[in-house]
Amino acid sequence: MSGHSKWANIQHRKGRQDEKRGKVFTKAAKEIILAAKGGGDPSGNARLRSAIAAAKAVNLPKDRIEAAIRKGTGEDAGGDFFEIFYEGYASGGVAVMVEAATDNKNRTVADVRHLFSKHGGNMGESGSVAWMFDRKGVICLDHAKVSEDQLMEIALEAGAEDVIDDGDSWTVQTAMADFALVRDALETAGIPMESAELNMVPQTMMEVDAETAAKVLRFMDALDDNDDVQNVYVNIDFPDELMEG
Repeated sequence: MSGHSKWANIQHRKGRQDEKRGKVFTKAAKEIILAAKGGGDPSGNARLRSAIAAAKAVNLPKDRIEAAIRKGTGEDAGGDFFEIFYEGYASGGVAVMVEAATDNKNRTVADVRHLFSKHGGNMGESGSVAWMFDRKGVICLDHAKVSEDQLMEIALEAGAEDVIDDGDSWTVQTAMADFALVRDALETAGIPMESAELNMVPQTMMEVDAETAAKVLRFMDALDDNDDVQNVYVNIDFPDELMEG
């Protein structure tokens, strides 16, 4: 499972970079808007509960959370976002999925296509790499704030599929249907979570050399810099030396 562990860890590292760039609030609010399109009551909308939990984890103010919900339900203007995935391959044949939230599909597809080309990749058709990923719940926790025994007992009993030791953090993976139950069980137990999200998790990991991995990371950073991009998922097994950066 080391590949999945590294995958979760790299997402964390990039999440912290996003926070430094001040973009994480915008991304969190967009996810709430998209989730609220399925209903503004978190008790009946698992995705919205997840989006709110993720927003709280990055300290998005309560008034901005409430405003985003109103935009998503159509009570307020400003919620005209479309959710769309772009797929393709990066350097070395690494599979890439780009999750975007945009109010202008033409602009976003042109921008993403340009970034694929600029960084030595190719954007593919819908479905070209999606079959390599599964939608799963991914919950990350600080290694120092919960013991393995405690985490295993609570998470697995609530329905988690796996608990992965990342070294300085834990990653709990769940099926989509069990995500809310597992997250709620951890919350009820008073265990702090660094993040709790529905992500695209690769079924298998691809090993590449350090040079290729570095190119993919630069590509991921460039995608993250685009205001319309919410998340970037890859099936790469990042070399240990890159994870130490």
